[in-house]
Amino acid sequence: MALARLGSGDEAAELFHMLNPINHTRTPADVEHYKAEPYMIAGDVCAHPARAGRCGRTWHTSSAGWLYRAGIESILGLRRHSTTFEIDPCIPASWPEYEIIWHFGQTRYEIKVSNPNRRCRGVADAQLDGTPVDPHAIPLVNDVAAHQGALQLLIGDEPRPAKQP
Repeated sequence: MALARLGSGDEAAELFHMLNPINHTRTPADVEHYKAEPYMIAGDVCAHPARAGRCGRTWHTSSAGWLYRAGIESILGLRRHSTTFEIDPCIPASWPEYEIIWHFGQTRYEIKVSNPNRRCRGVADAQLDGTPVDPHAIPLVNDVAAHQGALQLLIGDEPRPAKQP
C-alpha cells in the first residue's frame, strides 16, 4: 500500500504477488509444502530448514483483508466514499489495461482502465457514460442500470482535471 502511494506500481504489484497465497498453492505439491488454504494469508512463514516456507497461524491474522484492500484500493485504485467513488490506480507499467466489474446495490459498473503510455500512475481522462467526470469523485448511484463500458480512464504523463459539462 505504501509503495502504491509512492507511485511505484511495479514494486507494489511484485510484493502483492509475493504475498498472495494463491501463488504458494498452485500445485498439489505446493499445497502440501505450504500447509494452508490458498485463500489464507500466513501470520508467519517457517524458516527452519525442515519446514522452510511452511505457513503458520492463518486464522490468527487480519492480513487477508489488508491484502484485499492493497489489491483493490491501492493497486487497482477503486475506493468507495459515501456518495462517490474514485479510481486512482498505481499499476505495473507493463499492464496495457484492466477491467473491474463492480456491483453496487442493483447497479453494475464496468470500469475499463487503459494504459497505452505504459505508466504506473496518473489519470489523464475519466468518463462515465460518455460524460467527463472527476476520477476522484465519480457519482455513485443505485439506479438499477448497467453502466457498460461506462468509465474509461487513460493513464498518462500528466493528469488533467475533469472537464465540466
